[in-house]
This record gives sequence, C-alpha cells and structure tokens, in this order.
Amino acid sequence: MSERLQRNQLVIDEFRSAGGVVGGDFGGVPLLLLTTTGARSGEPRVMPVTYLEDDGRLVVFGANGGRPNHPGWYHNLLAHPAAHVEVGAESFPVTASVAEGAEHDRLWARQLPHTPYFAGFQERAGRRIPVVVLTRGVAPR
Repeated sequence: MSERLQRNQLVIDEFRSAGGVVGGDFGGVPLLLLTTTGARSGEPRVMPVTYLEDDGRLVVFGANGGRPNHPGWYHNLLAHPAAHVEVGAESFPVTASVAEGAEHDRLWARQLPHTPYFAGFQERAGRRIPVVVLTRGVAPR
C-alpha cells in the first residue's frame, strides 16, 4: 500500500472511530468519506474528501492535491454515479453529477474562502478542477 493510501486509511479509521471527527491536518475541516465503485475493478473504494454543503447537497472538489490528473474517485463517479457517503455519524447513498459552467464557478467561489490553498492547486494542476455535486438518494436507472 502506498504512503498516500496508508495516510488515507488512518484518516478513515479515525473518522469512523470518532463519529466523523478528525484531527491533525483535517481538524476543523468539513470531511466526508466517499465510497465509490472502481471504474475498472468494480470494487468499493473509500476516500476522505473535503466537502461543502449547498442547499441540501454535498459538493466535493477533484483537486487531487494539485496533481495534473483527476483523482481516482472522480473517474469512478463518472463510470458509476451511484455512491455512498459518511458524514459525521450519518451514512447514506448519493448520486453524483458534475457541475458545469456557472454552477461550477459559483460552487468553486463558495469553497475558496474555506480552502484558499485550492487556488494554488488549480494553478499547479494546469487543469480545471472538477466540482461534483452529491445528491442524497440513488437516481433511478
């Protein structure tokens, strides 16, 4: 397991054992656990992700630490939009959709005051960071 995945697993374990509260670098940061279905593997993948609440929806950002590629969870959601989240002690299914145009810009602008380092990630990545809206419930097929 890579160092990054080991670090994520520690955050996941702390999140679950402390009712959705995490300290350290994530202390005070709104964090959820996003479980996606692997685009190629079909296996469940859990990732801690910073989020923003917007009108009853959860919004996540594919910053990937400013890396030039989108995070794996983003590719997974494109392939399988039905996912699951854990927020605090609550757990429920969601359906993902990618925010585009003005909605993307509005949500990005709302997030920046909370995570100003995202602006640096955007610049370093050299790509438009995707904004993904998670709506409670699973969309009918």
